[in-house]
Amino acid sequence: MADHVHESVRAGRGIVAAPHHLAVEAGRAVLEEGGNAIEAALAAAAAIAVVYPHMNHIGGDGFWLIRDPKGRVSYIEAAGYAGAKATQAFYTERGYDAIPPRGPLAALTVPGQIGGWQVAHEHAALVGGRMPVRRLLESAIEHARTGNPVSASQHRLTQEKRAELDPVPGFRETFLAADGATPAIGATQRFERLADTLEHLGRAGLEDYYRGDVGREIAGDLERAGSPVTREDIRAYRAIRRAPLTVKLANMELWASPPPTQGLATLIILGVFERLGVAAPEGFAHVHGLIEATKRAFLIRDRVVTDYDHLLQDPDDFLTPTALAREAAAIDPRRAAPWPQPAKPGDTIWLGAADASGNVVSYIQSIYWEFGSGLVLPGTGVLMQNRGTSFSLDPRARNPLLPGRRPFHTLNPGMARLADGRTVAYGCMGGEGQPQTNAAVMSRYAMFGVPLGEAVARPRWVLGRTWGSDLVNLRIEGALDGAVAEQLERAGHDVERLAEPYSDMMGHAGAVVLHPNKAGVEGTHDPRADGGAAGV
Repeated sequence: MADHVHESVRAGRGIVAAPHHLAVEAGRAVLEEGGNAIEAALAAAAAIAVVYPHMNHIGGDGFWLIRDPKGRVSYIEAAGYAGAKATQAFYTERGYDAIPPRGPLAALTVPGQIGGWQVAHEHAALVGGRMPVRRLLESAIEHARTGNPVSASQHRLTQEKRAELDPVPGFRETFLAADGATPAIGATQRFERLADTLEHLGRAGLEDYYRGDVGREIAGDLERAGSPVTREDIRAYRAIRRAPLTVKLANMELWASPPPTQGLATLIILGVFERLGVAAPEGFAHVHGLIEATKRAFLIRDRVVTDYDHLLQDPDDFLTPTALAREAAAIDPRRAAPWPQPAKPGDTIWLGAADASGNVVSYIQSIYWEFGSGLVLPGTGVLMQNRGTSFSLDPRARNPLLPGRRPFHTLNPGMARLADGRTVAYGCMGGEGQPQTNAAVMSRYAMFGVPLGEAVARPRWVLGRTWGSDLVNLRIEGALDGAVAEQLERAGHDVERLAEPYSDMMGHAGAVVLHPNKAGVEGTHDPRADGGAAGV
C-alpha cells in the first residue's frame, strides 16, 4: 500500500480519475479526441463496469452531479424501483422474513444505471459534446471481448464470497475459471455476452436497454429466473433529473445527491464539523469531531432518508444554520457519544472528470454488495444488483418494500465550489464509509489546505459497516498517529486498529478539481485502489 505522500495529477485541458487504470485510460482517450468531461466520464463508466465487475456492472444504479461551464450544478438520479411483483407477500409466502441477499429474489429492482447514462449523454450534447454512444462504449467492448486481467480486489472478493455466490445462476460460468477455481490475479477474463450487449447498445442506442431488444432479453431472463421484475417495469423506467441538495459553509458551497441516497449525511457532517472550530488537521480534535458529526448525521439520515416520493420531512430543514448549530452543540469535544446504531453496507465505484471549458462530473455507480445479487442473465451477460435487499418486509419500517418504490442508497457523489473559485468533484465507495471519507477528504483539502493527493491518501477511519466487513465499531488504519488512537480510546470510542497501515476497507476515494482563471485541472484517486488519474 502506498505511503500517504501521494501526488495529484495536473493537466491543462482535461482530467479523469477512477479506481481502475483501464477506466482512466478510456476516459483520457476521449478527452484527447476532443470529448468533454461528461463524455469522458461515460467512457470510463462503461469500461469500469467490465474491468471491475465485482464492484459495478450494467445491472446496477448510478448518480450524477454535473457542473456546466456557467457554474450551474445539475443532478441525475438513475435509481431503479422495485418490480411490480416485489410485494411483502411475495417473500413471506415463500417463507422469508427478510429479502434474501443473493440470487434471483435479491434482483428485485430495475437497473437504473443505463438510463442515467442516456440522460448524461444528452446533457453532454447540450454543452458541446459530439461523440456518439458507440464511440464511448468502444473501450468497454474491447475489454469485454478480448479480455482484461483479474484485479487483486476481484480475486480476493471472489475467494471470500464464492460460497454464497456459487449456487446463483450464471455466477460460476461468468466469474470462475473453467475448472471452477477462483481466477488468479492477472488471469485474463472475457465477457463475450456482455460485449455483444454493449455493441448492440452502441448501434441501437441506450434506450434499447429498456424499450428494445436488450430490454426484452433482460425481462425474459429475469422472469425465467424467478425475479419479481417484469417486462413492463423495465419498459417504463427512465432516469430522473432533480435539484441537488446544497448547503453554504463559510469557505465553500457544497452539493450532494438527495434521497434516496445518503448525500444529506455528507453535507450535515461537514456543516456540523465546521461549527466545532477545529484549528488543524489529523489531531484528536479533527478525527473525533468528524466521527461525532458522523453520528449526528447518521441519526438524522436513518430517520429521514427514503424514496424521494415518500419523504415525510424536507431534507433541507436539516441544512439550515440553526439546525447545523443545534447538532454541533450536541457534541462533546472530549467524549464519544454512545454507538453503534444499525449500519448499512454497500460497494460501488466513484469516478470524476473535468475539462477546461468548465464541465465537472462527480459520478457513482454500483451493484450494492460485491457482485450484487450474483445473478448473471444468460441472454445479455448483465450482472444484476441486489440493492433491493435494503428494503424491509416490515410495513412499519422507514423503507418498506413496495412495488415501484426506490430503495435506500449509500451512494452519494459530491461537488463543491470553494471561496477562491475552485470546483471540486469528489466521492468514495464503501457503504457507511462514503460520507465519512468524503468529509475527511474535504475537511483536509478545503478547510485545512492539505494538497489534493495527500487529502485522499492520508490515514483514514470508518465508523460502522463498510465493504467487506460486518463490524460496526470504529476501525482506524495502522498508519494513523498512535497518540491520536490512544486519545480516541480514552474518549470512549470502541477503537479497532487495523494491522495494515493503509487498507482498502476504508473505501476508494477520489477527486478532480477545476482551477479558476484557466489554471488547468487536477485529479487524484486512492492509492488503496487499482486506478489513478490522467489528463491531457
